[in-house]
Amino acid sequence: MTETTIGRVTSDEFLGHPKGLVICFLTEMWERFSYYGMRALLIFYLTQHFLFSDESAAGIYGAYISLVYITPVIGGVVADRYLGPAKAVILGAILLVAGHMGMAIEGAQAVEVTVRGQTEVQRDPIYLQVFYFSLALIIMGVGFLKANISTLVGSMYERTDARRDGAFTLFYMGINLGAFLGAIVCGFLLQYYGFAFGFGAAGVGMLFGLLVFIRGKHLFGEAANPKNPELLAQSIIPGVSREIAIYLLTFLGVLVCWQLMQNRAVVGGLLGASLVIMTLIVVTYAFLKCEPHDRNRMLVCLFLMSYQIIFWSLFEQTGSSLNLMTDRNIDRVVFGFEIPAAAFQSVNAFFIITLAPLFGMIWLYLARRGWEPSTPLKFALSLIQLGLGFLLLVYGASVATDATQVALIWLVLLYLLHTTGELCISPVGLSMTTKLSVPGVVGMMMGCWFLASAAGNYVSGTIAAMTGSDTVGGEVTDPAAALASYMEVYATAGWYSIGVGLLAILLVPVLKHFMHGIT
Repeated sequence: MTETTIGRVTSDEFLGHPKGLVICFLTEMWERFSYYGMRALLIFYLTQHFLFSDESAAGIYGAYISLVYITPVIGGVVADRYLGPAKAVILGAILLVAGHMGMAIEGAQAVEVTVRGQTEVQRDPIYLQVFYFSLALIIMGVGFLKANISTLVGSMYERTDARRDGAFTLFYMGINLGAFLGAIVCGFLLQYYGFAFGFGAAGVGMLFGLLVFIRGKHLFGEAANPKNPELLAQSIIPGVSREIAIYLLTFLGVLVCWQLMQNRAVVGGLLGASLVIMTLIVVTYAFLKCEPHDRNRMLVCLFLMSYQIIFWSLFEQTGSSLNLMTDRNIDRVVFGFEIPAAAFQSVNAFFIITLAPLFGMIWLYLARRGWEPSTPLKFALSLIQLGLGFLLLVYGASVATDATQVALIWLVLLYLLHTTGELCISPVGLSMTTKLSVPGVVGMMMGCWFLASAAGNYVSGTIAAMTGSDTVGGEVTDPAAALASYMEVYATAGWYSIGVGLLAILLVPVLKHFMHGIT
């Protein structure tokens, strides 16, 4: 190990990177273990335990995952101005542990009853509120942890450091290692022991992440601390400092999310308003506070963020409609053993883990020779690969002789192409945001990145609802009709994504011009 100064942090190196990257890697790995482990079970919990219809379950799922990506805007701004990244990450992790443990409190199974000739679903009202409150804790927890752990990664490198993209790719591997393990562990616990054990494992994983970060947060130096510590100590009202006020307002935010999960129509309006407001704030800041080159870069960054609205609205069918289709229409028997449908949420993560190092080496190899695709071109390629993945699954379903026996290979190929597409947009986008943003507002811009993800996730719930099928007791009544519904939506999604990707290629030269040498 050698002593080196990288960016604003002095630390030992580990495999050519600051040791702080290891802490970020492990913290995010356990956080994603908990998040994706729980998410792999969520759509089944809604349809099989609470007996929501496919359409209602998709709406709840879409509202939840969109709120998960709205709150990083708040977490990023609060960390930038007051808490600093380290305190924000710890606050988020504590909320996440509480939320996932709450999900493990399993209530009574919902039942269908016939009243005056009408079928109604009776659900445990107390536990339903515990369920929504637990989701609210997770939503706020992700808000404080997600944007700021990424900001800490960026803080260890100069904007022009050639290792920056590689660091975010390695960081992204940590995300997906957690997602891989979480989906498998929680999926098999669901299969053999029930929902409570699957959700409980997610809570234990998040607790590990919290402990890892507390143990290693000193490695980030001043970059992790509040910029103005005196502001936190100031009294807002007698006996209540600004820091305590932030924690109280955070709990108020949990209560707001608790209500939003029960009033999902409001989420769409809130999301739309947030997008407009944040766009106006960024544009205003760019024109009033930035030099011309920085202004152009920030505007390009904002524009490129819009691509991921399309990407995630289609990609995030993974946890909702694709998860249900896997359960209902895919032949999951391998060597005589039936793999739980929830465990297939690990396939994307497995491909990330195996392909991310290869992509990192490819980008570095191409960069050394001046051949690396620019960020706008990588984004365009991601949309094209996403569309091809859907079209392959549609073809595979068309040649299946049994609606419940679509060959597993077509689902795996979809995940493969979606993964290569993801590697062209997600880690690259995180790096892009920290490169193109003015240093003083990186946290806010990172929040904008996740806000755009939130928009895509919300739309994903609407798309998933289009694939809904008739069910009784959580089981689909007509698998053939269900498969036809899935394929109609997926075919449209595939061609649309490819078309937008081709259009994006045409815009590459213009966007590169306004990035002023940062690619």
